[in-house]
Amino acid sequence: QVQLVESGGGLVQPGGSLRLSCAASGSIFSIYFMGWYRQAPGKQRELVASIRSGGTTYYQESVKGRFSISRDNPKNTVYLQMNSLKPEDTAVYYCRMMSGSQGYWGQGTQVTVSS
Repeated sequence: QVQLVESGGGLVQPGGSLRLSCAASGSIFSIYFMGWYRQAPGKQRELVASIRSGGTTYYQESVKGRFSISRDNPKNTVYLQMNSLKPEDTAVYYCRMMSGSQGYWGQGTQVTVSS
């Protein structure tokens, strides 16, 4: 059974930084998509950043220049470096990985940006 375990969330002041990690365990191979989504209270879950197996990245316009996604293929791990955080970045962040026809979600990690 595949599990995605996230870590790195927390409380940070505006302008601060956090690094999220998401590691997959279990029988998962050839992960072609790794992404980070977020969901703020009362809002729909949205894609923040993604990275494909060939290295192609995508960033939501609101995080361009502040967030950076990377992956460690041997470790089946994806990272999200978040800099210059703003209060509007506050949300539960979820990682997602896709392998073949299967998609997997992490349990979510809370990121709160507040003074």
